[in-house]
Amino acid sequence: MAGNNRRMSGKKGAQVGSGGQRRRGLEGKGPTPPAEMRKGHVKQRAAQAKVRRAQGRPQQRRGSGRSSSELVVGRNPVVEALREGVPATTLYVQQFIDNDERVREALQLAAERGGINLMEAPRPELDRMTNGLNHQGLVLQVPPYEYAHPEDLAEAAYDEGEDPLIVALDGVTDPRNLGAVVRSVSAFGGHGVVVPERRAAGMTAGAWKTSAGTAARTPVARAANLTRALETYQKAGITVVGLAADGEAELGDLEALGGPVVIVVGSEGKGLSRLVGETCDVRVRIPMPGGAESLNAGVAAGIVLYEAARRRA
Repeated sequence: MAGNNRRMSGKKGAQVGSGGQRRRGLEGKGPTPPAEMRKGHVKQRAAQAKVRRAQGRPQQRRGSGRSSSELVVGRNPVVEALREGVPATTLYVQQFIDNDERVREALQLAAERGGINLMEAPRPELDRMTNGLNHQGLVLQVPPYEYAHPEDLAEAAYDEGEDPLIVALDGVTDPRNLGAVVRSVSAFGGHGVVVPERRAAGMTAGAWKTSAGTAARTPVARAANLTRALETYQKAGITVVGLAADGEAELGDLEALGGPVVIVVGSEGKGLSRLVGETCDVRVRIPMPGGAESLNAGVAAGIVLYEAARRRA
């Protein structure tokens, strides 16, 4: 017994235990919490948004503000804008204007739509408003477009119990292409379109017209930095797919389209920018047996959206 005591006293100083820390470390932290309980996760934000709506609190917009107001100038453009349901606040009519068929139709359409102010103005005032453009006595004021935030699109999808299906445009500067993409997103059950804040097409009257009214129900978000917006989507578990003529995958083989996905479409001439292309999880090509070198943004987005809708059906 004495020998045993001598062996135990061979170590100097008092012996301090771990206080159970090693044991607790081995026990782990328990099961991973669901996405709705993870701080900063898109699904958690969607759940919080649902609670806010249920409580009747207006949801705060976090987009990049509004675009500037726009003027549609000339008799034919004004009539076409009113026919296509382009939002408008005021129709300016020149005093003592020749009351031809187009003028009468513009006045009738504005009256039928409701909510459009009719203002009579002298020609010099309309010249000043339009910087001397040939307005032909008709000027339509289009209100600023209020953009969503990119994360709002994913939140809205999860709130509806659906996987996000979003299109992002990289370097697309033609508003008609933007309008065509908005129309395709609406047709195939997508949740919105993301455009860069700079050097990109915005929701002008031309985009509204090309969208054939679908812009009223399909949100467009504006990103201060498209690459960062795509990285945020990736962190939320959304696959980012870039369209490229030299893509490593073919459209028909891309299983990712059946889940949460962002489809990135570049310009017809330059395609995806370098940073955006490197950010994509996968780049996919659309087979074109006819030998065309490229498709415009509206057509390319429509093809991929159809494939995504087919996989989700």
